Amino acid sequence: MFNKILIANRGEIALRVIRACREMGIKSVAVYSEADETCMHVRQADESVCIGPAISSKSYLNIESILDAARQTKAEAIHPGYGYLAEKEEFARACQDAGIVFIGPRPENLNLAGDKIAGKKKMEAAGVPIIPSSPGGVDSIDEAQAVAEDIGYPVMIKSAGGGGGRGIRVCNDPAELAEEFSVARMEAGAAFGNNQVYIEKYIVQPRHIEFQVLADQFGNVIHLGERECSIQRRFQKLIEESPSPRLDKELRARMGQAAIHAAKAIDYFNAGTVEFLLDAKGDFYFIEVNARIQVEHPVTELTTGIDLVKEQIRLSDGGKLDYTFDDINLRGWAIECRINAEDPERNFMPCPGTVASYHPPGGFGVRLDTHLYQGYELPIYYDSLVAKLVSFALTRDEAIDVMKRCLDEYTIEPLKTTIPLYIQVMDDQDFRDGNFDTSYIERFLPEEEDDDE
Repeated sequence: MFNKILIANRGEIALRVIRACREMGIKSVAVYSEADETCMHVRQADESVCIGPAISSKSYLNIESILDAARQTKAEAIHPGYGYLAEKEEFARACQDAGIVFIGPRPENLNLAGDKIAGKKKMEAAGVPIIPSSPGGVDSIDEAQAVAEDIGYPVMIKSAGGGGGRGIRVCNDPAELAEEFSVARMEAGAAFGNNQVYIEKYIVQPRHIEFQVLADQFGNVIHLGERECSIQRRFQKLIEESPSPRLDKELRARMGQAAIHAAKAIDYFNAGTVEFLLDAKGDFYFIEVNARIQVEHPVTELTTGIDLVKEQIRLSDGGKLDYTFDDINLRGWAIECRINAEDPERNFMPCPGTVASYHPPGGFGVRLDTHLYQGYELPIYYDSLVAKLVSFALTRDEAIDVMKRCLDEYTIEPLKTTIPLYIQVMDDQDFRDGNFDTSYIERFLPEEEDDDE
C-alpha cells in the first residue's frame, strides 16, 4: 500500500481524500494556493505545500508545480479529486512519466472520455444505446443545420472536448441554431481548449440517471447502482439521490448492464460514472463517461456501504474486485443537496465572504462533507460549492424528512446559499412523489432567470 498520497485539489473533496488516507494509515500531502492557506484541508493534512497564487491556472491547474510538490514530499501517488486536473490526460501522463501513480483512470481512458465524439462511436459499436447525433464534429452552420433537419428539432450544440454540463446550447429551430452555433464554438474553445462541437438530439423532459462503475486492472468491471441527478439548473446538478424513484428492478438491471458494457468498451480502469438520459417511455440513452470520482458519490457510499475513495486507492495499488452488485446489501435511501454560496433570488450570483456564524446540522442519518468553519473567509476565486449535505434513511419519505430538518438547522451566515431553494423542493409534493425531470427546478426560479445570457 502507498505510504504517502498528495491530493491535487482543495476544499471538501481534498478533505474527503485526506480522511480516507488517514483511516488507511497513509500519510497525506495537501497543496494550496496563496488564497487557501487557512482552508481546512491544509490544516488536516500531514504535510502541505503552497503551489502558487490564487488564480487556478497558476496553482491548482499548474501541473509542474503539483509534480514538484509530490517530488519534494516524496509522495508515491496523486489523487486529483474532481474538477481541475482530474480528467486531464496530460496530467495523468505527466504523473506516469514522473513515476508517480495517478489515482484514477488510465490516460487512454481520459482521452476517450474527454472526446465525446469518439466515445459515442465506441458505445454504438458496443451496443450501448446512444442519442441520435452528428457522426462527428460539425465545422459550419450549414453542416449543423443539415444534421439538425435529419435528426429533428430540438437539438443541442455540445462541446466535443468537455463535459460537466458546460457550454451546452439548446436550439428549437434553424434560427436559434444559426444564432447559437458560433457562440457555442467560442465557449467550447474558451472552456476546454477545443472549439469543436457536435449536434445531438435534445430529449424533451428526460430524467438524468447515472451509474457508478468500478474497474480493476484485471478486466473486472462492476456497477454499484444508480444515482438520480435530474434536479439540475442549466445542466448543473443540484440534488442527487440513490436509488432513483423512477427505476424498477428490471430497468436497473438493463441500465446497469449497459453501464458495464460502456466501461468495457473503452477498457476503463478505476472509479467512473456512466451517464444516461431516460425518457418518459423508459428508453435510455448514453450521454458520457465521467472519468473521476463524482461530487455526488456519498449517496452511493451510504446505500452500498462501500467507500469509493478507498476503492480508488486500493484499485490504483493493484487491488482486485472480488464482488459484484448482486453481492452488495443495497439498503435504504440517500439524498444529497449541494450547498452553494449563491443567491437563487439573484440568478445564482456567487456570494463569497466571511462565515461569521456557523452551525452545522447533525443527528441520526446525517452526513456533511464540507470545509467550512466559523471565521473562514470564502475566496472569490473558486467554485461556489461549499458543502454537500446528505441524508440517509430506510425509506425515501424518511430521507426527505431528515433532509428538510437538516436544511432548517444549517446556519451559514451572512452568506447567501441555496439552502432556502432546497427547503422549497423538499416541501413540494411532486418531488416527494418522485414526479420530476430535468426541467423541474425552473418552477422555483424567478422569471428573469432566462434573461441573463
